[in-house]
Amino acid sequence: MKSLINIIISFVVFVVAIAIANASGSSLVLQAVFIAFSIQWIAFIPAYIFQTEKFYDLMGSITYLTVIWFTLMSSSNESTLTNIGNIVIVLLISSWAIRLGTFLFLRIKKDGEDKRFRTIKPSASRFFMTWTLQGLWVSLCSMCALTAISSESGIILNLFFYVGVAIFIFGFAIEIIADNQKSKFRSIEANKNSFITTGLWAKSRHPNYLGEILLWLGVAVISFSSLSGWQYLTLISPIFTYLLLVYVSGVRMLEERGEKKWGHNEEYIKYKSTTPRLFFNLK
Repeated sequence: MKSLINIIISFVVFVVAIAIANASGSSLVLQAVFIAFSIQWIAFIPAYIFQTEKFYDLMGSITYLTVIWFTLMSSSNESTLTNIGNIVIVLLISSWAIRLGTFLFLRIKKDGEDKRFRTIKPSASRFFMTWTLQGLWVSLCSMCALTAISSESGIILNLFFYVGVAIFIFGFAIEIIADNQKSKFRSIEANKNSFITTGLWAKSRHPNYLGEILLWLGVAVISFSSLSGWQYLTLISPIFTYLLLVYVSGVRMLEERGEKKWGHNEEYIKYKSTTPRLFFNLK
């Protein structure tokens, strides 16, 4: 029964992505979404056979790079290939994808495993669903950018563009700083079983995820002026990122793990009561 539910969820996820891509009115965006899911499903095969999740995050980044560059290079309007805005947004997303993919791959290589996948890998249907969800993640997060790039005008250089770039850079910086602070903290043997409460982590319990949400908000703002009609549906990117990170994976899972590990610790209880879950405490 559970296997059937997982398969149904995978099918629904795919249909949702295709429906939103179809609303963009761009065959190029539709092709990009098919490519995103195809890469995940092909990668699932060796991942399941060898029972490994070590290249899961890396494949996510590779998929982002594939669909964003495919859309730029395959655009039917030659003027969009030399559009400065198009090049900027592609380079921004590429920089993020390369940085995050490398960071996560090296981390899992060092740790040996991603604990989230311990109960997922043995089930073919559940593991397949996880890879399918990554296809949805790539598709929905990048879709407004893909739609804007493939539009007749391409990315328009106006106030929205510059504000969006600023938001992206701010979010990207927060994510990098937060990840580096936590990596440095974890590298100290004495902190092996402790939780971080310094740096950006003193302002937010999950500043890296806040940075992730902000940078995709930036992508949506950059893309906004190039969209029209049903294409505005593709602006779901930052909303989807927020819901995914806060209520599905990321924040929810880490909070549950932290509660099991330190829920009895008075310092942890105080940290949770005085530090916002996501947004910064500006005090």
